[in-house]
Amino acid sequence: MVSDYKKEFENLISTVIKEDASDLHLAEGRQPIIRSSGFLIPLTNHPILTRQDVKGILDELIDVSKKEIFLEKKEVDFAYYDSNKTRFRGNTFFQMGKISIALRLVPKKIKTFEELNLPTILETFVNRQQGFFLVVGPTGHGKSTTLATIIEMINLQRLEHIITIEDPIEYVFESKKSIVDQREILQDTPDFHTALHGMFRQDVDVLMIGEMRTADDISTAVTAAETGHLVFSTMHTNNAAQTIERIIDSFDTRQQTQIRIQLASSLLGIFSQRLIPRVSGGLIPAVELLINNNAVANLIRENRVHEINSVIETSSDQGMIDLNRYLGDLVRAGEITIENAYLYSQNSKGLRELLKLSMLILQ
Repeated sequence: MVSDYKKEFENLISTVIKEDASDLHLAEGRQPIIRSSGFLIPLTNHPILTRQDVKGILDELIDVSKKEIFLEKKEVDFAYYDSNKTRFRGNTFFQMGKISIALRLVPKKIKTFEELNLPTILETFVNRQQGFFLVVGPTGHGKSTTLATIIEMINLQRLEHIITIEDPIEYVFESKKSIVDQREILQDTPDFHTALHGMFRQDVDVLMIGEMRTADDISTAVTAAETGHLVFSTMHTNNAAQTIERIIDSFDTRQQTQIRIQLASSLLGIFSQRLIPRVSGGLIPAVELLINNNAVANLIRENRVHEINSVIETSSDQGMIDLNRYLGDLVRAGEITIENAYLYSQNSKGLRELLKLSMLILQ
């Protein structure tokens, strides 16, 4: 049992940073576990945590109001940062009656697209004046980091009023050329709904929504994009077509025609990413990019979203990025293994044909 929980957590933070880990998992009845380069690694030199240990550490991480929510709802999101400005996004929850804590390290420095190994075509969307752009992908695959880079580029280059609405705030921005106001759910506003409707009276140019959770949130975001705002957000979906289907399906049948029309006119693009183990160590992103052009807008309006994948595959000359082609390029460059390419592909048959064409697999 630990006696000084603040010092104990500081020691765990030091281990996360030293091991270049992205996540820290704490739970009663087991040793702390970190995630490094995508792999979970138990800290075998650390004693098994007791319930009192986990509760003691949690007392250092969340305030009274968050603790009340945790006890009522059995889980709560939170942000934590220490005296060295090391910042974590966290969630604490019960599992089988035991307390668990999952913490994601939020790097202090906001990296560039080049440092993140992301395609520079994303800069195109930094310079747009209005519209709706989504970054999607599985949980833990860098969506928030990509969004932070986009927002920071606007902050550095343009005179704009940027508002972020997050639960909780992750990356902290310092106003540079732009004014950046960051609003955290419960701390600065009761909920996403209230914050989204309030932003129309706050002279905002650029809006970043940490996550759209309801049809009303989506409707308000799309309306904001239609009325002269540049809107960025995330969704937990796997690709562009699935994202559009999820948006439309979140509305009842009577509203779906209207949202299709609005989305067709306001959507700028959808960027999908996942992080794949790199042959040389660490992780590297594999991506898909849909850019809304006349063909895509017509497919959305006419409810032919299932044809969007074909448009992406045949529109590289317009800047679109097909995931399988990107995976194939990573294999050819020796960045990832063929096995991992198949693991992360959403069309393994199509990937096999691409790799055969490039002579990486014998027919």
